[in-house]
Amino acid sequence: MPEESILSDEFIRELINVGEVDILVGVPTYNDASTVGQVVQAVRAGLLNYFPRARSVIINADGGSRDGTQDLVRAASISDLSVSANVHALRTLHSISTQYEGGPASGIALHTMLAAADLLQAKVCAVVSPESITFQPEWMYRLLRPVMEGKDFVLPVYQRHKFDGMLIRNLVYPVARAVFACNLREPYPSDFAFSGSLGSEFLSQDIWNQEQGRRGTELWMALWAAIGRHKLVQAFLGSKARLENPRSDLVNAMRETAGVLFCSMDCYSAFWSSSIELWDPPCNGCQPAVSLEPLRLNRKRLYQMFVFGISELEPVFLSILTSGTHAELKRLAALPEESFVYPADLWARTVYEFSAAYHKAVIGRDHIVQALVPLFRGRAFTFLSENREASAEEVETNIEALCRTFEAEKPYLLEVWDGRK
Repeated sequence: MPEESILSDEFIRELINVGEVDILVGVPTYNDASTVGQVVQAVRAGLLNYFPRARSVIINADGGSRDGTQDLVRAASISDLSVSANVHALRTLHSISTQYEGGPASGIALHTMLAAADLLQAKVCAVVSPESITFQPEWMYRLLRPVMEGKDFVLPVYQRHKFDGMLIRNLVYPVARAVFACNLREPYPSDFAFSGSLGSEFLSQDIWNQEQGRRGTELWMALWAAIGRHKLVQAFLGSKARLENPRSDLVNAMRETAGVLFCSMDCYSAFWSSSIELWDPPCNGCQPAVSLEPLRLNRKRLYQMFVFGISELEPVFLSILTSGTHAELKRLAALPEESFVYPADLWARTVYEFSAAYHKAVIGRDHIVQALVPLFRGRAFTFLSENREASAEEVETNIEALCRTFEAEKPYLLEVWDGRK
C-alpha cells in the first residue's frame, strides 16, 4: 500500500484524476520562480520529444514558496488537443503541485514524490533540480532511457568548473569511493532517475522520520543503492550551472554531506569494514568533467577562517581528534598563508577521525559535523592553490590522487573506528 499519510487529501484527489502513469518527474521547489519555469519547460519538451506515447506527469513538491513558483509549474500541463509548432502532445501531460508541511526540506519533498509515484504506479521516475540554468530537454532522455532499458538507478555526471563542487570533490566523492568502494562522480545528485520498483524500496525504508530523511536524502539514496549493488549507471548530462543561492551556507551543506556520510558509515559498517573490491558503474556518454572558465574565489578568507577555527574550537577538536592529528593541525595554523598546505593524507585522516568520533558520539553529533567546517576551509584553500594554474587534465589527475589517498588510508579508518588507535 502507498504511504498516503504524507499526501494531503486534495493532492490525492488530483493524483487519482491523473491515473496510472509510465513516467513521473519530480521537481522539489522553494522560491525558485527565477529558474523553475525554464527547467519545467525543458522537462516538458524532453518528455514530448523523446517519450511522446508515455503517460507522464510532472509532480512539484513545494516547501512553501511565496514567489509564484507553483503557478509556473502548473502551467506546464498540456491537454491531448494542444498542438503548436514545437509541441506535439500525443497524450495529456499533467503537471500538478502540492505544498508539503514542515519544509522547506528536500527529504520531505522526495518523500512526497515517492509516495505519489507509488500511488500512480509509475514505472520510471526522475527528480530534477529547479535551480539549473543549463537544463536541456536531452537530459530527460539521458536520465530516463537507461531505466526503461532495465537499470535501477541513474546518477548524473556534469561538466563543472574546476572550482565548483569543492565539497563533492574533496569530501563526498573520495569518502564514498574509498569507504563504500563505489566510484560515483556525483554521489549527491540533483538530477537523477530510478525505477518505480526501486522507488517503492526507498519509500519502505525507515529513514523518513530521521535526519537523513529530511536533508541530504539524495546522497543517502545514492549510497543505499550503491551498497545494495543495484543496477546503477552514470549518465553524462553536460554543463552544470545555477544561480547563486543566498539561502545556502557551508554549515548546512556540511550537515547534508558529512552528516549523511558519517551516518551511513555508522549504519553500514558491516558492509564497508569487510574486504570489498572497487565497483565502477558504467558512464554513458562520459566526457571530460572539468571546465576552465574564469572564476574568482577568496582564498585569503578560507585561510583566515581555518586559523580562527583551530583556535576557537580547540576543546572540541581535543574530543574528536587524536593528539597527533590535532598537533599537526595546530602546526599548520601557525604557518603564514604563503606556506600553508593541508596535505591530502592529513585531510583523509582528519575526516576518518571525525567519522569515528561521530560513530562513538564522543560529543553531540551535530557539533562534530559543524566542527569539520573550518578544517574543510583549510583543505579548500589548498585545493584552490594546487589547481590555480592547472589544466582540466591536471585537475582530474589531482582529484584521482586524492581519492587514492583516501583509499590508502582506509586501514587507518578501521583502526580509529574500533578504538585501536
